[in-house]
Amino acid sequence: MAKAQNRIPGVSLRAVGICLILIVLNVYWILQIECVWHTGHATTVSLMWNVVFSIIVLILINLCIKKFAPNHALTQGEFITIYVMLSVASGIAGHDMIALLIPALTHAFWFATPENEWQELMWRHTPKWLTVNDKGVMQDFYEGESSFYTSEHLNAWLGPALWWSFFVLALVFVMICINVIIRKEWTENQKLSYPIIRLPIAITQDGGTSAFFKNRLLWIGFGIAALLDIINGLHVFYPQIPGLKITYWQTNISHFFTSKPWNAVGNIRFPLHPFLIAMGFFLPLDLSFSIWFFYLAKKVQLVAGSMMGLRALPEFPYFNQQESGAWIGLFVISLWLTRAHLKKVFRKILGLKTDLDDSQEPIKYRTAALGIIAGMIFFVIFSYKTGMSLWFILAFFTLFFMISLAITRVRAELGPPAHELIRVNPGNILVNVLGTRRIGANNLGMVPYYYFFAARGYRGHPMPHQLEGLKMAQLARMNTKRLVLAISLAGFVGAMASFWVLGHMLYKTGAAGGPAVGHVWGQFNWLANHLNYPKEPNVPGMFFMGGGFLFTFFLMFMRMRFLWWPLHPAGYAFSTKIEYFWSCLMFATIIKWTILKYGGMKAHRKAIPFFFGIILGEFALGAFWSVISVVFQTPVYDFSVG
Repeated sequence: MAKAQNRIPGVSLRAVGICLILIVLNVYWILQIECVWHTGHATTVSLMWNVVFSIIVLILINLCIKKFAPNHALTQGEFITIYVMLSVASGIAGHDMIALLIPALTHAFWFATPENEWQELMWRHTPKWLTVNDKGVMQDFYEGESSFYTSEHLNAWLGPALWWSFFVLALVFVMICINVIIRKEWTENQKLSYPIIRLPIAITQDGGTSAFFKNRLLWIGFGIAALLDIINGLHVFYPQIPGLKITYWQTNISHFFTSKPWNAVGNIRFPLHPFLIAMGFFLPLDLSFSIWFFYLAKKVQLVAGSMMGLRALPEFPYFNQQESGAWIGLFVISLWLTRAHLKKVFRKILGLKTDLDDSQEPIKYRTAALGIIAGMIFFVIFSYKTGMSLWFILAFFTLFFMISLAITRVRAELGPPAHELIRVNPGNILVNVLGTRRIGANNLGMVPYYYFFAARGYRGHPMPHQLEGLKMAQLARMNTKRLVLAISLAGFVGAMASFWVLGHMLYKTGAAGGPAVGHVWGQFNWLANHLNYPKEPNVPGMFFMGGGFLFTFFLMFMRMRFLWWPLHPAGYAFSTKIEYFWSCLMFATIIKWTILKYGGMKAHRKAIPFFFGIILGEFALGAFWSVISVVFQTPVYDFSVG
C-alpha cells in the first residue's frame, strides 16, 4: 500500500483535455505535411518531432505557471500522459497508417476501368459498408473544389469512419493489454534500457525545470543544430544563400559505382541528419554498428549476385523474405526470454498460486487476458463479415501481433531511430508460404484495406509508444490505473480526427495525383497482380525466409556465447530498409566509440546534454519551418526523413 500511496497522479482530466486539443491540432499538422505534401514525416521516426515540439511549448508555458501560480502547474505525470497519448494518436494519423487507409476506401471503385477489369476482379471482394463508392462523392474527393461539409459527403463517410475508428480502438486496446502482460518482465526484471524515452523523461522531470535548460553543453548542441536548420531554411527562400546538403534526398553517392558489377548496388544515399546522428549516440554500440554493417553487407550481396549471374532470379537476394524470417526469429527470441514470466502470468490468470504481483499494473493480468480475447473476437467477426475465411483471419492477426511484439522488444531494448518493415507483413508472408490459389480471392481482397496497420512500414506503430509510456510512468512513480483508458481514447480520437481532417483538406484540394493516392496504388496493384496471375508457394522465398530465421538465431547465439561478438541480430533485421539513416548511425558509432575509448563513461555522461541539445535544436527549428509551411501554405526546408 505504501508504494501505491507514494505514486504521483498522472491521468488527470485536464491532462486528457489538453491532449485531446493537441491531438486535433497535431493530426491536422501531420496530415497536411505528410499526406497532402509528402514532407516533414514526423511519424516515421521513433521519437516524433511534432510530439517533442508540443511538449516543449507546454513546458515553456508551465515554467511561467510555476513562477506565478505554482499550485496549478502541470506535473511530470501529466506531461507523460500527454506525451504517450499524443504519440499514439500521431502514429495512427501518420504516413504509415490512417493516411493510407482513407484514400484506399475509394480507390478500387474510382480507378476501375474496362482495361484493368478491377470491377470484375475486386468489387465483389470489397465490403461496401467499409468503403465509399458513390460516384458523385468520389468525384468531389478526387477533383476537389468542393466541401466536405455537405450531407451527401458526410453521410457517405460517417459509417466507414466509425467502423474503422472502432477497429483502430480495438487494435490499440489489444496492444496495451499485451504490453501490460510483458511490462514487468521487460522493465523491472530484464531492465531493458528504453533509449527513446531518455529525452522526454529529462525534459519533463518535475513538470519541466529551468535547471535542465541551464546546461551549457545542451545549448551548444542546440545552437549547432538550429544554425544548420536556419541556414537551410533561408536557402529555400533565398537560393543565393548557400545551403548544406545533408538530407536523404540531397545525397546520393551511387554515381561512383557505374560499371559492372558495382552498379548493382543501386542507390546509395549518404545523409547526415544531425538529429539522427544524435539519436544514434544513445544506441548500444553493437546495434548501431550492426545496422550499418549489415546495410553494406546487403550491397555486397547485390554485387555478388550480379557477378555470379544470380540476378536472373526474379527476387534475388530475397531481402523481403530474409527480413521476414529475421523478424519472426526476433519474436521467438523475445518469447523465449520471457517464458518464465509468462508461465507465472498464466497461473495468475487461472487463479493458481504464484508470487507474481499485478496490483501496481494499469490493469490486472486477468483483465488484460480477457481484453486480448475480446479484441481477437472483434477482429474475427469484423474480418469474417468482409468475406475472409476464419483460418486466414487467425493466421493474419497472429503474424501481425508476432511482428508487433518483436518491434516493441527491439524499441525497448535498443531504441533504433526508426523501424521501416515495408513488405514484411502477414499478407506477403502467407502468399510466399501458401501461394495465392490456396489463400483465395476472398482473403486477398481485404489485404489492401489492412495495409494501413499491417503492411506499409510500422514506423508509427502504437505498441512501442505504449510500452515506453509505461516505462516513463514507472520512472516517474506515476499512478497508471487510468492510462489504459487514456491511450485507448487517444487511438479512437486520433482515427476520427484523421477522417475529419483529411476529408476537410482533400475535398478542397482534390486527392488525384497527390501522394496520398500515389502510395495506395502499390497495394491495389499488388492485389490485381495476384488475382490476375495466381501464384504457387514461393519455394526460393521460403528458403531465404528460413535462412533469415536461422541466421538471426546464429547471431543471437554468438552474442550470448562470446562477449566480444560485435553483431546484433536486430541489426540484420533492420538492414534492408535503412537507406535514410545508415550513414548517420555510422558517424554516431564512430563518435560514441571515440568518446568511450578516450574519455570513458565520465566523458560519455557529460556528452549526453550536448546530443539532447542537437535533437531539441533540430526539432525546434524544423518544427518552426513546418508550422510556417502550414500557416502560409508554402514549401519550406524539410529536415526530416520519410
